[in-house]
Amino acid sequence: MAEKSIPFCPLMSAGNTIEVVCTQERCAWYLKNYKMCSMYILAHSAALDIQEKQKK
Repeated sequence: MAEKSIPFCPLMSAGNTIEVVCTQERCAWYLKNYKMCSMYILAHSAALDIQEKQKK
């Protein structure tokens, strides 16, 4: 049986000893169309940008 992963809020969890669960559609940072936090999208985009610059 596959386990469902519970999304954690990267902003509210930062610096805490416990992770705070993402409130999804009740959060201003949550992107409903992508079904994920905009912070994850920004971080992924930045990582891809860094990888591209390292290739040059």
